[in-house]
Amino acid sequence: MASENVFVEHCKGVNGLDKVILREIRGYTAEVYLFGGQVTSWKNELREELLFLSSKAIFQPPKSIRGGIPICFPQFGNVDSLEQHGFARNRLWSVDPDPPPCSSSATGRAFVDLILRHSEEELKIWPHRFEFRLRVALSPSGDLMLTSRIRNASTDGKPFTFTFAYHTYFLVTDISEVRVEGLETLDYLDNLQNRERFTEQGDAITFESEVDKIYLSTPTKIAILDHERKRTFVLRKEGLPDAVVWNPWDKKAKAMVDFGDEEYKHMLCVEAACVEKPITLKPGEEWKGRQEISVVPSSYCSGHLDPRRVTFTD
Repeated sequence: MASENVFVEHCKGVNGLDKVILREIRGYTAEVYLFGGQVTSWKNELREELLFLSSKAIFQPPKSIRGGIPICFPQFGNVDSLEQHGFARNRLWSVDPDPPPCSSSATGRAFVDLILRHSEEELKIWPHRFEFRLRVALSPSGDLMLTSRIRNASTDGKPFTFTFAYHTYFLVTDISEVRVEGLETLDYLDNLQNRERFTEQGDAITFESEVDKIYLSTPTKIAILDHERKRTFVLRKEGLPDAVVWNPWDKKAKAMVDFGDEEYKHMLCVEAACVEKPITLKPGEEWKGRQEISVVPSSYCSGHLDPRRVTFTD
């Protein structure tokens, strides 16, 4: 049954999966599936989509949804015995009946709180009791905000360690006309070369082949400039020191069943992450990581990135 709240609507999505639609007064919207706790759409006041979602995305649990903002937890990548990027993105989350209070009223009224807890199934593959709270919100100006709180709910006194990423897929007009600012001169681990460490040499990052890099000690503000559309995504982050940049390019695109052969031209993943130095929580301890994405005309942002002047609306 649809909610009477005009800012938050609970309804059914593809294949009858439960989803939540968030709406702000200016006309921005976001869609969040309970499967994966995953944002799959973010549209501006002109109803233009801002996130990439593959036309071949499979909305069929337990297969994760290709696009939007998958949650990578308790691991990023496939370095452990767990499934690729962990299990959070292919589990069913619940609406949180008792969310923690928001730190300010700036979030607005378009938000949903989701929760994922350990199950007997998870404990067999990752033997740790946890509580993962996720708030997805639209600010009154349409910015998309995700806040994660992960708590060690262990009763056996044992700590646990995890890595994390918001695997954000940005929709771009033409990947060859896109550049990323804010990561110049930084060290990165190259996933295409067994995570060997290098230093970025370019003035800004541009794309002409497959890219899969983990940038380290990154600023709290990164910009993705779409020249053809003359717009810039600004990603702000807290508690997430790394930034993953990924585009599969043509060969890997053709190898993925849930990804169109030519779709790599219209997407770029820039992911707020904590990968190089895993987070360890003792029983009762909580970690918080958040990202906020806004979209502005390119002329507003280019060349003016100053990480010391980042402000959050939370």
